[in-house]
Order: sequence, then C-alpha cells, then structure tokens
Amino acid sequence: MSRSRLFASLIGLATLWVADSALAQLVVLPAPRLLTTMPMGGQAGSTVDVAITGENLEEVSDLVFSTPKITAKPKMGEDGKRIDNQFVVTIAKDTPAGVYDARVKSRLGISAARAFSVGTLPEVTRSQPNQSIETALKLAVNSICNAAMTKRAVDFYSFEGKKGQRVAVDCAAAGIDSKLTPVVIIADAKGSDLLVNRTGGVIDFVPPADGTYLVKVNDLTYQGGERHFYRLALREVAGDGPAPRQPATTRVSAMSWPPAGLAENAAASEKEPNDRGKEAEKVTLPCDLSGRFFPAADVDTYEFEAKKGEVWWVEVASERLGFPTDPFVLVQQVKTEGGKETLADVAELYDIDSPVKVSSNGYSYDGPPYNVGSPDVLGKVEIKEDGRYRLQVRDLFGGTRNAPENAYRLIVRKAAPDFALAAWAVHMTLRNGDRAAFSKPIALRAGGAMVLEVLVVRRDGFDGEIELAMDGLPAGVSASGLKIPAGKSVGHIVVSADPKAKRADALAKISGRATIDGKPVTRPCRLASMEWPVKDAKQEIPSPRLYDDVPVSVTDAEPSPLTITAAENKVWEAKAGETLKIPLKAEWRGDFSGTSIKLKAYGSGFEGMKEFEVPVKTTAAEAVLDLAALKTPPGDYTIALYGSAVAKYSYNPEAVKAAEEAKKKAEAEAAAAAEEAKKLAADAANAPADQKPKMTAAAKEATEKQKEAEAVMAKADKEVKAATAAAAPKDIVDIYVSAPIRVSVKPADAAVATNEKK
Repeated sequence: MSRSRLFASLIGLATLWVADSALAQLVVLPAPRLLTTMPMGGQAGSTVDVAITGENLEEVSDLVFSTPKITAKPKMGEDGKRIDNQFVVTIAKDTPAGVYDARVKSRLGISAARAFSVGTLPEVTRSQPNQSIETALKLAVNSICNAAMTKRAVDFYSFEGKKGQRVAVDCAAAGIDSKLTPVVIIADAKGSDLLVNRTGGVIDFVPPADGTYLVKVNDLTYQGGERHFYRLALREVAGDGPAPRQPATTRVSAMSWPPAGLAENAAASEKEPNDRGKEAEKVTLPCDLSGRFFPAADVDTYEFEAKKGEVWWVEVASERLGFPTDPFVLVQQVKTEGGKETLADVAELYDIDSPVKVSSNGYSYDGPPYNVGSPDVLGKVEIKEDGRYRLQVRDLFGGTRNAPENAYRLIVRKAAPDFALAAWAVHMTLRNGDRAAFSKPIALRAGGAMVLEVLVVRRDGFDGEIELAMDGLPAGVSASGLKIPAGKSVGHIVVSADPKAKRADALAKISGRATIDGKPVTRPCRLASMEWPVKDAKQEIPSPRLYDDVPVSVTDAEPSPLTITAAENKVWEAKAGETLKIPLKAEWRGDFSGTSIKLKAYGSGFEGMKEFEVPVKTTAAEAVLDLAALKTPPGDYTIALYGSAVAKYSYNPEAVKAAEEAKKKAEAEAAAAAEEAKKLAADAANAPADQKPKMTAAAKEATEKQKEAEAVMAKADKEVKAATAAAAPKDIVDIYVSAPIRVSVKPADAAVATNEKK
C-alpha cells in the first residue's frame, strides 16, 4: 500500500465532511474498549475487588488477562444477583511482578486493553478525599496506593520516616496507561517542600530525622478524573544501588529488542573508571556487556584489536529497555607515533531509524503515529586496517541526567542477519480531530474485515522477502498475510469474518517467515495499539504501546455494513502482461452516503492498481487488473481491495426494544402499585378502630412500594431515552476491506515475450 495515497484520499474525503463541525462524521464503527479498572493492580497472592468502566460495553460476560495466573469472576450482591461492571480478581501467588493486559468480553467482542499491574508489596485503594495536610492518607513504608487524581487539587499522603532510612517514592502513571503527568513532592510535616520531581522518575529520599513526612501528588496541568489514575509506591531501599521502579508497559520502539537467542543477562559489566582513553576498558570482540549512563555526562570507553576487512555490528539498547536515554557510539582508530597518541574517527552510530516516515508530532496527516524506530543504536563498523580501536558509548542528553538507573546493553558482533515485526490496525485520520481508530481491538462484525499494517526492522543487512501469517483464530475468522517484499518495510494481514460467523474469540499469533542463509527463519510479530481513543487530536497526542498477546473476536450481535468478496473463492490466473478481470460480490446492509465507493488494492505487485468505483447498492462489480501497466512479474499473490465510505449506523437498536419492554413492565407494575396503594389507603380510612393501626401500616408500606415502582419506571424511561439517542442513525466513516483474493500470474508465452522485446 502507498500510505501517502491512502492518507491523501481520506483527507480529501474529510475536507468535504467537516464543513459543518456539528454534522461531522464519526470515525470507525463503535469498538469495545475497557477504559479503567480500579484498582489498577494488586499484590501477587491476593484477591481484589475490581470495578471497571468502558466504552461501547454491553453484555459484559468476562474480565480476562494476558496471563492465566490472573483470573476473575463476576462480583455478586447480597441478593445473589450479579453487580454490573464489578469483578473479584484473584492473582496467583507465583504471578511474576509486571504489567499485564486486562480486557473484557462483551456484545461487540473482546475489548481494547488496559494495563493491570502485579507487585510484591501490600496494596490499598484510596477511598476518602485527601486534598489537605489534615486529611492526608497515611501509608506504610513498603506499600502501594491505587488512586485517581483529584481534578484541580493535590492529593496528600503521609508516612513515618526514620533518620538515615533510604526511601524511594515512585508514582506510576504513563507506564500503566494513565493520562496523568505526575508531579510528586516530598515535604515535611508542615507541607514545606523538600524534594520535587516533575519528570515521572523516582524520588530517592533519606529522611534527615525521625518524623512524619508528606508526599504530595498532582497533575502537571491539574487535570484529573478516573482516567488520570496512578499507583504510588513507597518502599525502603537497601544499599546504594538504583532505586527500583514499578513495572511499565512496553513501548512500540522496543519491538526490535532483544535479538533472537540473546542471553537474558550480559556476559560482563563495565568497569569504572573508563571515561578517558588511558582508562579505556580492554575487551575482546565479539562482546556483550552492560553499563550505566552515570554519573551525568558519563562516557564509557572500550578498547579492542581488529583486523583489516572485519565488519562488526554494534547494537546498544537503553531506550528500548524503558529508559529516557539517547545512546551514541563513536568508534576511533588509535595510532601511536613518537610516543604521541592520535585518534581517527571510523564511525559515528546514532538512532535506529523508522523504516517509514512517521507523524511529525504524533497525530498529523504526514505519517502514522506509530514509530518502530528508536534512539538506540544499531549500525556497522568496517575495519580498514589492522590496529587498535576505541569505542565510546554516551547518552547524547546525559549531561544533566544524574540517574543511576539509566542502564544500557552493548553488543558488538559479527553480522547475524535477522528481522523484527510489529503490527497495528490500519486507521483513519480526519480533520475533525477524531482519532478513535487509533485504539482499535481486533473485534470483527460478522461479514467484516480489517487490515493490520506490519512493519519490519531489518537487522545486520537482512534484505529478503518476509511471508506473513496469522494462526489460532476463532471459528468463522480467517486471515491472509500479504508479504513484505524484499527490500521493503511494509506488509499487511487481512483478517476476515464469515457473514454467518457466530460469536467467538481466541488468542491468535502473528508471525513472519523468511529464508536467511539458506535456512527458514520464523519470528513473532508484536501487536501495537494506542492506549486511548482520541476524540480531539488538538488537545491530546496519542500514546502507543505494545500488547502482550493478540486477542481476536467476532460478534453476530450486528453485521458489517458492507461485505466485498470475489464472486468465486478460487485462484484467479492470468499471464504476465495480460488484463485480468475479477468479478466481485458486494452485500450492502444499511444506507450509505454518496453514489459509490472507490477501491484500491493492498498487496505486493498491485499497489499501483488504478482506483475504480463500485456504485452503492450494486451487488455485482468487476476489478480490472492491468498486469502490463502494473508490471507484475510471474508469481503467486494475495491482494485485498479497500476503500472508505460513510454509512448510516444505529448503535444497538435491540437495546431500544429491550428498554421499551422494561419500561412497559415498569409502568404496569407502577400502575398496579398505585392501585394497591389507593385501595389500601381507602381501606385504612374506613377501617374500624381496632384494625386501623394495622391497615394504616399496610397502606404506608403500599405507598412506599408505589414510590419504588415509580422510581423504577422513571429510571426505565431514562434508559429508553438514552438507548433511543444512542441508536439514532449517525454518519460514520470507516475503511471497508474485501476478503483476500488470490492471484496467480503465469509467465508470458515465449512468442509474446519475443514480440514485446521487439
């Protein structure tokens, strides 16, 4: 696919659609999204009551996690009935500390994920306001508090510090999907500030005396609410090493780490001091060692011998390990003449570039907001002559960073060609600012399809073709991989649901297969998504991360508005240079704006296919593939046709029927209660003296039941209005994708080929 063409076409449509912002279309069909859990985690070996909130979540059946060691069951009330959106979560004692993905199963399928943290410390959840010194919530050292930031306020906590006892205060937010930008302050008992952190790091504090100390937390811009949640950890730290951090989600840039087969820990560690040339640490290549960008302005120097003609690949991981660093490597040859040492630059190694141009500010129309590149280093060093060489590693912005936790891993190796993959749902970006498609689970409607865009980071010179596949899909769902061509960076996977598919879900796997040095190599593909649906990109920049697994679901609660397939499920054949005509079937469900949908093609060898139109409501169409113009070489291909269209969509109209039936029942019960109350009131008024107290009590009880019934009726009326408003037809623009189409291009006849050469 040409991304620039896709964005250009979508932007062109968007220009027409937002003349009146009040009438602007929504982007993508509603998708189920889990937005918050409270608390956001728990201690291994504990059971926690968890309340959830979400978007487009009805008929929630289960809360599931990306590890079988965390399980959940619905919370039941005293009346034995299930409490909506509340679960009892059990965390096995042997659950490793870390961040896991939580999702719910609902009417529309499996939801987008929310981070759920598991730790080793006892935990509490704030339940009372604590916006003053007097109401500060007392925390025990070695505990974690879960809370949501109070808007336009400061949350206060207190703890008992002991002189000389090192304490680390860590407010987890960005690393657990929160919208909070925390400012954390340690203060004395009167509230006077002692230490301040505005960058999201750990405050390492040693109390100067025994006594009570305060921890103050606020958002950088004083935002708050249930989506600005945080986990405040307070723990004692032994020794003088880096203070521990709470676990965090994985950035998209980390998809290329670690290299396949790498040991969990480095074989060696740097030996300080090694900042200057005379202090350079002697190493033998290849090498694998760990180090730290500490103290500020630290430069670690390593020295090695190398021979002419050798080629070494240098990789540094630090940002991909979760640290706010920007590594740089300088390699120099060392020569000594007349007792004087001189240095000659051999190579400067900087960032791992993204294989495609990304958005300039995270959400613009000039590229996608996902970036598989990294500030880390991956590059080669060619040795021109025998001799002694020095390799320096530094953090380009480390002059002001005095953080002992900022570690790195340095690997110098012979070429080991390989690749790493990451995928995400193809999305739409319109000028009305709605970026809802950025947070898009693989939740299909029956008869629907979606495309995953797959990017590759190539390692150590690998430049070959990569076949993509997706396995472990639920019943009624299929997937076809559109390969990443040799030398290219982008491929696609089309995930399709049969029109007759029933509700189902499964954990799938995405992989890429290539031939490297004559041997087949298969690598897993990580799935990425945005943490939140962004309704207004002018106010909020999307934040992406990697997920732990690849859940796929299909629902029969409602069908896809449009299904496009080839007229026959077969391999369509033609000879190179010919024109191939493929008849199509289109099944339209609901009303569409405009007179036609314009289709293009995904798939290697067919990206240059001319756009063609399919009239709205036409059930038969034809795709014409001019193989001569496309210059498609002989081979077997898989393509998919795609285009954007605006459909009238009604959200869950069945809910309106159910609400109306509930309202009728409530009205009938309220009427019966009113009639009974009226009757008993009359009976009480006319009752003999000895029966009057009993009848009056019965009349009073009937009146209370009438009020309860009327309250239920009023609630039912509100639910009817809400369901009716939600189901009101709305214009929603989305990308519609055909089921994959297989094409086989045969070699041209020899006579024809000869004539063409002439």
